[in-house]
Amino acid sequence: MKLGIYSACLPSLSPAEAIDAAAGAGYAGIEWRVAHDIGNSGTPHFLTNNRCTVAPEPRAVSDICTRTRAAELEVVALSPYVDSGDVAGVEDMMRVARDNAVPSIRLRAPWMDDTGFHRLFAEAREFFDHVATLAARYDVQALLEIHQRSLCPSVSLAHRLIGHLPPDRVGVIYDVGNLVVEGYEDHRMALQILGDHLAHVHVKNAQYVRPAGGGAWTHRWSPMDDGVADIPRVLGLLAEAGYSGWVSVEDFSDSRPVHDRLHFNARFLRQHADFETPLTHSL
Repeated sequence: MKLGIYSACLPSLSPAEAIDAAAGAGYAGIEWRVAHDIGNSGTPHFLTNNRCTVAPEPRAVSDICTRTRAAELEVVALSPYVDSGDVAGVEDMMRVARDNAVPSIRLRAPWMDDTGFHRLFAEAREFFDHVATLAARYDVQALLEIHQRSLCPSVSLAHRLIGHLPPDRVGVIYDVGNLVVEGYEDHRMALQILGDHLAHVHVKNAQYVRPAGGGAWTHRWSPMDDGVADIPRVLGLLAEAGYSGWVSVEDFSDSRPVHDRLHFNARFLRQHADFETPLTHSL
């Protein structure tokens, strides 16, 4: 397997700082958050003020790919915020990915709303059929991310949506932390269901939190080694399944300073799995 870092979990760093930090911590590649909402000098936040973001423009993507590879890191994927149904938006991102030799882009199923599951599912299936056609045209794999509160919070639903499509065109991101929030299925069974459609892995962890006065529990993101998900077991099952792709760190916890978190996660994950060692970087 190959160890990467998703820039979304580095909101306080600029892309240039993230490249240096990832290389210094022993990661082999970076998955880049691509969005119009690039963070500013205010308080950084993973989702609402994230400086470690690349504008969805050809020149900006080309520049970050060049700078990433100059540091002898791979560009793992582009993770844009393209709405389900936006075929033109997918084509634009696939064209940019192809032109910069990026192998894949991240997509999500639609969010659940009052439209109803069956109608949304039919629309999403038609959309991903179009996505598969574009993937073949541009030779860029689409990655469906398993995500809470979306139409595909579980492996079974993700496979139901895209399992009929060629896995080299449309694969699935197995997001371990998101499954803590919604959609958990036994990891061994889930990986067997996905089969060849397992294309990418996100690792983060979460805890359930009881309100002080009782009531419905909520979740919060937690350190990699201190949450509901048994990350070492998941890594072992990935190896057992013969997975040799990217494991991308998406740690949204804030219990450690960002550079400490980068180094801790790399050490922790390498203790529990056989990751490729970058040629020019050490932990």
